[in-house]
Amino acid sequence: MYRRIDNAYEFLVLHRAGNGPDYEGDWAWTPSSGARHPGEPVDQCALRELREESGLSLTPKQTLFGSADWELYIAEASPTDSVDLDAEHDRFEWLAIEVAIARCKPKRVADSLRSVGDDLGAI
Repeated sequence: MYRRIDNAYEFLVLHRAGNGPDYEGDWAWTPSSGARHPGEPVDQCALRELREESGLSLTPKQTLFGSADWELYIAEASPTDSVDLDAEHDRFEWLAIEVAIARCKPKRVADSLRSVGDDLGAI
């Protein structure tokens, strides 16, 4: 998810609560993500995970940057949209793309953000 404020892009990253609030290693910070239920179409999964994890009712759009096992979606939020986290996450931040890339680990997650940011012209 991203939003535009005064021609600047900000990307939403969520902090997973499972390893505690101080954990900063792999998978600590990520964009909204998740796993499909058996038989669930990938587009419906992206929509469900976005709503469950962030409370945002946006329509994710599939990008060209995913793969057969790692689909990648984007969705644009309004600057006034409110994030309502689920219990899986303990906090969130809207960050400039360079900061979001540096925060998200492993490299695969950072590279996904980099691809989307570059495509949007945010880098």
